[in-house]
Amino acid sequence: MPSGAQKKEFEPAWWLPGGHIQTLYRKFSPIETVRQVRQRIELKDGDFIDLDWAENIAVVDNTTGMIVVILHGLCGCAGSSYVLSLQRLLSENGIPSVAMNFRGCSGEVNRKAQAYHSGVSEDVEEVFSSLSHLHPEKNFAFVGYSLGGNVLLKWLGECSGNSRVKKAVAISTPFSLSYCSQAMLRGLGRLYGRYFVKKLLADFSTKKFHFQQIVNRDQLSKIQQLGELSDISSIWEFDDKITAPLHGFKDAEDYYNKCSSICFLDSIKTHTLLIQSQNDPLVPLSAIPLRGKLVPHINLQLSKKGGHVGFISGRRDHWLERRILQFIQV
Repeated sequence: MPSGAQKKEFEPAWWLPGGHIQTLYRKFSPIETVRQVRQRIELKDGDFIDLDWAENIAVVDNTTGMIVVILHGLCGCAGSSYVLSLQRLLSENGIPSVAMNFRGCSGEVNRKAQAYHSGVSEDVEEVFSSLSHLHPEKNFAFVGYSLGGNVLLKWLGECSGNSRVKKAVAISTPFSLSYCSQAMLRGLGRLYGRYFVKKLLADFSTKKFHFQQIVNRDQLSKIQQLGELSDISSIWEFDDKITAPLHGFKDAEDYYNKCSSICFLDSIKTHTLLIQSQNDPLVPLSAIPLRGKLVPHINLQLSKKGGHVGFISGRRDHWLERRILQFIQV
């Protein structure tokens, strides 16, 4: 039996019964220690993406023939707790992993006014192309969390199957971006929305200041053309006033319609596991696809409890990481 084998059904720790506390636990719990080595990928448009490899497992020593690529969520990075927790478990099982920082998320301002969003599958394609070239003898598995899950599923649907991508796992995916944006306008969801907006606007302000300091008039002009942004108070407004115009969409709804991963599921050819929770405070149940309408090689594991990228079953027993490992190893 693989070392990651366990009960497939999630049962929350007794002291983490609700969706909100499952969601927030990772934010405030101790972060795993994982030594990472950085690799920079230069993109065709002149920008860059930084990758962080788990250092203690060398690709050349990997006997599984598999590299796991990890995509983080909104306002996350390769240093997010859920990324490090997975990298540590993979390393303990002899599997090399690399976490992709979306543009501007690696601790260094990226070179373009554009950054990342829920549909940047073209960046995943460039990174995969580079990794495939550098490691021609290896196969790959992909793991995406939240926004990263949406990007991953969109990419899998667009590429219609690659023989070297053997497995994919998407966790707490916002399949319908419109539904999930609306969820952050209601009840306690507004608190999450405000947190994300505050962080996104701060990052955007830092980028604007950086372009002013280095006198990058071209990119600064693109930001200035967006107009007054100080009144933005929701994710929908951020997407409507910043994400959409910067990335070639007409407005927020156009962006949501073109980038929601639910529109790409039927085209996916890769063996894929979807892990979702019924009490996810950011992804309403109405946004999750029906199990009976999924293609045969996509498996939906829908737990009653688990929150958003939570699934904590104990202080030292993170069910989510072990479920991912189990799926990859089988």
